[in-house]
Amino acid sequence: MNVLIACEYSGVVRDAFRSQGHNAVSCDYLPTEVEGPHIQGDALEAIKSQKWDMLIAHPPCTHLSVSGAKWFAEKRADGRQQEALAFVEALLSADIPRIALENPVSVISSYIRKPDQYIHPWQHGHGETKKTGLWLKNLPLLIPSNIVDGREQRVWKMGPSPTRWMDRSRTYQGIANAMAQQWG
Repeated sequence: MNVLIACEYSGVVRDAFRSQGHNAVSCDYLPTEVEGPHIQGDALEAIKSQKWDMLIAHPPCTHLSVSGAKWFAEKRADGRQQEALAFVEALLSADIPRIALENPVSVISSYIRKPDQYIHPWQHGHGETKKTGLWLKNLPLLIPSNIVDGREQRVWKMGPSPTRWMDRSRTYQGIANAMAQQWG
């Protein structure tokens, strides 16, 4: 199966699908962190570049996530939030048979539609919380693969650093594995 992992520089989801025998390619404006098939550039152009069977999309949450709600008025006024929502709509309406779009609790729920489900890392082998929505097209809900104890808010508690935004956006390995095993 040809799988495009949009807005992923880490290669975590891409490599999980590749380990299941799929032709998975990541795409991001950033170079990939680990060796593997990667398109450095615009995800919407990558979508048009070939026939994909599945799209797993991780659009940037900077202008969407409710954790930044205190800046929403400014982001609406200058168009950043509308641009981010238009990108999400373009991903969700891509001509690809199966689509999963993930994002934290965000305005996508208010302006586009509610997610099909919310997941947490602790449902997939990581003792942490990070409520993440999944908007699905022709894919089943993700079933918890390894429920573990612990409910640490590691991501929320991360201190300031130059790489904080990258570290917060990285997909947990257990979630990537569950996606590849259940949807692949």
